Amino acid sequence: MSASAEVNAVPNGKGHESCEMTAMTKTTSAEDGQTLDATCSETESNCAQNCASPHNAENAEAGNSKSHDFISDAEDKKTTRFTDFEGKTSFGMSVFNLGNAIMGSGILGLAYAMANTGVVLFLILLTVVAALSSYSIHLLLKSSGIVGIRAYEQLGFRAFGIPGKMAAGIAITLQNIGAMSSYLYIVKSEFPLVIQAFLKVDNPAGEWYLNGNYLVVIVSLAVILPLALMKQLGYLGYTSGFSLSCMLFFLVSVIYKKFNIPCPFVDFAFNATNTVLNISANDTGGEVDPACIPKMANLNIQTAYTIPILAFAFVCHPEVLPIYTELRDASKKKMQHVANISIAVMYCMYFLAALFGYLTFYGEVEAELLHTYSRIDPYDVLILCVRVAVLTAVTLTVPIVLFPVRRAIQQMAFPNKTFNWPRHIAIAFVLLTFINLLVIFAPNILGIFGIIGATSAPCLIFIFPAVFYIRIVPKEEEPMRSLPKILAACFAGVGFLFMIMSLSFIIIDWTSGSSKAVSGH
Repeated sequence: MSASAEVNAVPNGKGHESCEMTAMTKTTSAEDGQTLDATCSETESNCAQNCASPHNAENAEAGNSKSHDFISDAEDKKTTRFTDFEGKTSFGMSVFNLGNAIMGSGILGLAYAMANTGVVLFLILLTVVAALSSYSIHLLLKSSGIVGIRAYEQLGFRAFGIPGKMAAGIAITLQNIGAMSSYLYIVKSEFPLVIQAFLKVDNPAGEWYLNGNYLVVIVSLAVILPLALMKQLGYLGYTSGFSLSCMLFFLVSVIYKKFNIPCPFVDFAFNATNTVLNISANDTGGEVDPACIPKMANLNIQTAYTIPILAFAFVCHPEVLPIYTELRDASKKKMQHVANISIAVMYCMYFLAALFGYLTFYGEVEAELLHTYSRIDPYDVLILCVRVAVLTAVTLTVPIVLFPVRRAIQQMAFPNKTFNWPRHIAIAFVLLTFINLLVIFAPNILGIFGIIGATSAPCLIFIFPAVFYIRIVPKEEEPMRSLPKILAACFAGVGFLFMIMSLSFIIIDWTSGSSKAVSGH
């Protein structure tokens, strides 16, 4: 009763039902021809954990103790897959890794987003996106638990066959390449300014060490590549914790500067010769300057960028299943707690950073918050330290985001290959090379946020988790007209509307010629 992977993973999403009977999964290694024969004779509840996809043999290892005997029998013949290891990462380290995956350069654009929506509308949007992200992870984890698969691409394969697998893999690759590009863009734009401020160089004469293109390549080779070559994601928990500490320092500094920068502020170049004109909001005859009054709601053409930036800020979905795989004593409930804690902490940090960044500069805030501080005093010691912290944080986030891309490429191009160090290293090197080229020639950070956020983010947050859930959960367990599936269908619809709306706004913005993404803001 031998069945191939394709037969077990029928597109109607009921392949797992055969686990109630005795079934045999035969996985052939394309490298050495070894086979793994595994007999799964569990009830449906136990099967959810033990009857894993042939591309995810780690789930057989992570199953409950009842399956121990049958695993032991197969171990002698089992080949090591590239994701084949037991979950050993602690709860805290998993929160750090997922939080670091969420927290990226998106936080630097949120004050600008608030300036273009208003405080109340921004808070509503942020709350909605955070809640939807948590619900989306719930759908992913439930689908994963039913079929015992902990890879996004394999959920797509189980739901829709090869097209589903390729769609998920391509979306993850595009999304995370966009994320890594935005992180490295910050290195490119900020690192030269930091060095310039340290050396007190007012007029650079083309020194190589003040060239962002050279610096981003050096950082990629010296820091990111060695971390990206780690075999397991769990090893990066310590660097993730340090990265989040750096972003916490950024947040505290933004709050502190709010009470130390007068409004309206004066540019450094102007301020240097006209210090007496550096007036505060209340110096104009007791009336508050209109430019220093926060807007509760504000709609303009740049509002089109706000929703994609917010969606991009909460995308951690490609990392959820790899982190779930490595979680010690993993369960759906435990992983959902990891996700909820990570999202809640990031939600608070996002709102506070956006609020105090906006209340410092109001309508003058730039798409990249740190550049606005530079306009006041390029040699401010605190802001200089903040820049170093943000550079450190985004640099240490790149390896976390690279892992799911490499896993997606392995799933799409080398699904039956065992773990191979040369291939593991080569994929990371090629990815980093491509992203460096992209960053060196990319127009600016806002264009990256807008386009990537408007396309792949809705797929990974809304559409894929919902449609995978509808296809994978059997109709006997949840009929198509049941409330959970109706909610999932509505969730997917929201994703499509969100994608169409965001892309339409951005295209209109570009064609009108008023886009800050085009003007090089």
